[in-house]
Amino acid sequence: MTYTVYGAAGSGSVPVEAALTLIGAPYRVVEAVTWEGDAERDKVAAVNPMRQIPALVTPAGETITESAAILIWLAEQHPEAALGPEPCDPGRGQFLRWMCFVPAAIYSMYWVRDEPARLAGDDPAARALIKTRTAERIADCWAKMESQIVPDGFLLGPEPTVLDLYVAVASRWTPHRKRFHEVAPRMGAVMRRVDALPELEAFWADRFPLKGRYGS
Repeated sequence: MTYTVYGAAGSGSVPVEAALTLIGAPYRVVEAVTWEGDAERDKVAAVNPMRQIPALVTPAGETITESAAILIWLAEQHPEAALGPEPCDPGRGQFLRWMCFVPAAIYSMYWVRDEPARLAGDDPAARALIKTRTAERIADCWAKMESQIVPDGFLLGPEPTVLDLYVAVASRWTPHRKRFHEVAPRMGAVMRRVDALPELEAFWADRFPLKGRYGS
């Protein structure tokens, strides 16, 4: 009954691994640092033709891709962990809203900024502009989310959900936590609580430690 996660330290697989850690479900990680080249992407090809991480293979042998889908599915499959509101819960709509907002508005920016040549070609000035504009866009999206959420201990209530785990990881990426705290201070306070969860202390240290340029 073991899950298999195709992922890498510091990547979009980390919130999935964090959720499985809180759930207490056994899992193993197939480390595939896909941004390091075709050999690493090929590790994922058998389960995801996009050759992207994360991908989850369930104990039943089903493959699920897309980080938000995986996190929502895990919360539904393990209600005992209380990592997301159930379908009839009044908070379900906002949970789904923000679980979709993070990949659509923020995570999607990294396909462009990580390899700006995909859109800018060999033009150095265009590449630099993409880097700048995508960082600005990400910060603005965090600010917009901040303006519409009133945390209650955690983002959507007194207990953490997979949304908290998702944001805890995505806010570590460019423009990093320092900028995140500037544009979303209330959410930043929540992320410090997520970082400090004793159940995840060793996990964060191993899979995505907050240090140096990531800020705290």
